[in-house]
Amino acid sequence: MSVSNPRDCRVSGVSLWFLPVATRVPLKFGTEALTSVTCARVRVTVVGRDGREATGWGETPLSVQWVWPSATPHGPRHEALKLFTQLLARAWAGCMEWGHPVELGHDFVRDWLPRLHEDFHASDLGGAMGGGGERMPWLAALVACSPFDIALHDAYGRLHGVPTYDTYQRPWMNRDLASFLSPAPGATVDFRGRDIREWLRPERSEVLRAWHLVGGLDPVRRPELTGAEPDDGHPVLLEDWIRRDGLKCLKVKLRGTDPEWDWQRMVAVDAVAREGGVEWLTADFNCTVRDPAYVTDILDRLMTDHPATFARLLYVEQPFPYELAEHPIDVRPVSARKPLFLDESAHDWREVERGRGLGWTGVALKTCKTQTGALLSACWARAHGMTLMVQDLTNPMLAQVTHALLAAHVPTIMGVETNSMQFYPDASLPESRVHPGLYRRTDGCIRMETVRGPGFGHRMEEVQREMPGPVFAG
Repeated sequence: MSVSNPRDCRVSGVSLWFLPVATRVPLKFGTEALTSVTCARVRVTVVGRDGREATGWGETPLSVQWVWPSATPHGPRHEALKLFTQLLARAWAGCMEWGHPVELGHDFVRDWLPRLHEDFHASDLGGAMGGGGERMPWLAALVACSPFDIALHDAYGRLHGVPTYDTYQRPWMNRDLASFLSPAPGATVDFRGRDIREWLRPERSEVLRAWHLVGGLDPVRRPELTGAEPDDGHPVLLEDWIRRDGLKCLKVKLRGTDPEWDWQRMVAVDAVAREGGVEWLTADFNCTVRDPAYVTDILDRLMTDHPATFARLLYVEQPFPYELAEHPIDVRPVSARKPLFLDESAHDWREVERGRGLGWTGVALKTCKTQTGALLSACWARAHGMTLMVQDLTNPMLAQVTHALLAAHVPTIMGVETNSMQFYPDASLPESRVHPGLYRRTDGCIRMETVRGPGFGHRMEEVQREMPGPVFAG
């Protein structure tokens, strides 16, 4: 890396907060249900080569049920993930390297994070698992790392008074894409002399089509109501959500272990969708399927018995276990029928490459796996003809800003999944007063016009949120 680039920065301070959030209704992930989440909010201070300093913000929900599926009770996993996040805060505070955030973030995940992850496992997860010694998944380590990486990107843009997305090119950066990415064997792709900015939209999208999540526990028809639903002014039934938000796109959570239930769920949701004028569906099997025939049988039955439903199904998301090296399933029978998107498996571009070799055709990007990783995966995928989507981790508060910004800058198959307004709408009230179009879907869309200014455009000085004391400051 060049040591003479006047645009370089390094980390000079890190602060970490844990913000608890409770859901208004449960959200099912695979075999577990989420009823609360801890959001890790991070402030990173950077210093430039000229001695000037700036701060940036990052946030990610530590969604234990998604990042760490296990039979171990939720409590120990939750505490272990919080502990690991605090260890990362100390590590990032000690990072003395200079460079661009993509370079610093890439090197941290390549060189530091694996050692920290391994040491954490070797020490029995810091005792947080009660002597069980269960290994924390790499996905959980990435999610814990992401708010620091995001905050670094924001701070860099603020240091130079420019939107961070404008800096994903030289001369801001010291390295080209060939320093981070390698083409797939046999591919006619050359990353030498290429920059991230080339693979993004020339201009960001200001209005994004919003995908609504139909969770596995969500009532679809009125007879499914139990009387225990919240009475808080927000919809409960799917038809009411469609009407209030003008929804045009629905993502349907399926079980992946009960083909008849999954079939009936798709048919039932589509019936309500058609009545409300919804145009598109996706199906998410949440990594629980082991045999492609499970998915192809459902798709073929839809194509035969409900061809209009099949036609509205835009793509299928991650039916199979996300550790591709352990489960190298040939998925071409599925992707021959519908576009098939990696989600949990898409840790980085190398896993995307592995998935492409198995027949996956698309990549669902998430900022919760680091902003740096999402950008590099997007570039690799686009260079190899794969389709992109930006999927939600039920991002509230500041997490929603960077999530939506990624979707605004990469050419997705259609819009962005955004569902925090379904599961904890009140959590984002301070941020929604500054960015109302991000936290309320209207005409089936979210809107970006208030996200302006240097860095990621959070406009933190206008967000009136009372904060507890940090759990780490260094």
